[in-house]
Amino acid sequence: MNTAWRIVILVTSVIGWAVPSAASAENYPSRVVTMIVPAAAGGTTDFAARMLVEMIGSSLGQPIVIENRGGASGNIGNKAVAHASPDGYTLLMAYSGYQVANKTLFQNPGWDPITDFVPVALVLKAPHVVLVRKNLPANNLRELIAYAKAKGNLNYASSGVGSIQHIGGEQLKQIGGFDMAHVPYRGAGPAMNDLIGGVVDLFITTPPSAVAHVRSGVVKALAMAAPERHPMLPDIPTSKEEGVPSFELVAWFAVYAPANTPRPIVDKLSQAIAAAVNSGQFREKVEAQGAYAAYLDSADLARFTKEELQYWSGVISKAGIKAE
Repeated sequence: MNTAWRIVILVTSVIGWAVPSAASAENYPSRVVTMIVPAAAGGTTDFAARMLVEMIGSSLGQPIVIENRGGASGNIGNKAVAHASPDGYTLLMAYSGYQVANKTLFQNPGWDPITDFVPVALVLKAPHVVLVRKNLPANNLRELIAYAKAKGNLNYASSGVGSIQHIGGEQLKQIGGFDMAHVPYRGAGPAMNDLIGGVVDLFITTPPSAVAHVRSGVVKALAMAAPERHPMLPDIPTSKEEGVPSFELVAWFAVYAPANTPRPIVDKLSQAIAAAVNSGQFREKVEAQGAYAAYLDSADLARFTKEELQYWSGVISKAGIKAE
């Protein structure tokens, strides 16, 4: 076989491979899409996924089914998507507590947040509020830091080792320059109960679980660890207003696909998500849950993911936190 025919065959082979890929991207999706939630049903990650698929399924022309794969602090669900076929038919609704923390918390989580995924779009954010027991002699964040430095024996609750409340508590300690003991619980409910009972001094959580207790006076809210005040707690200042601008604890939820998913598919998904997240209906429902809609496209989410990973890895490493 001469050289000319070898070139023709090679070019024909390349075109033969390229055409189906382009066609599949153009016709995507042609069947049901699965969105894996790496947490149990009922939480914010699950809520974000169900809210989103309800709105983008019709625009994409195919149903999107939710599959909850909780366990191992998100590693089971994330690993499943990381190892799925990169064809756009398996997606991840990621929770920031897993996406930017697990690589540092676990020796081998079984997936990598950068190399195993392609970012699709950011969907929403959920800020946190700093709560203290009602009889703690501090009424704002500055007074808390001063009291903690003087007293030296405070403690704080979390929903478990490696949880966002645990990492947030360590972040506050590092920024404020004081120490307090960590008291892990099996979930946010027991942690809140012991804060109300005065067993623990401090707990950082999302507004929906705090509003009723703050309004009834059984706990005190000192600051929103977020850039803006929260509509559920409009009288509570932000950490920036309290003179601690670097203390922010905002969970976020975003869609990722397996690495090497074709760019046209990623862009099509991102555009559908943008239309949903920027709609009044989505914003209203999300705000009713204490969160807020927050869209970033694929490129911006990629940059944001790397920034968050670098920052929180530093906080976790400095605190010496390791998942159980």
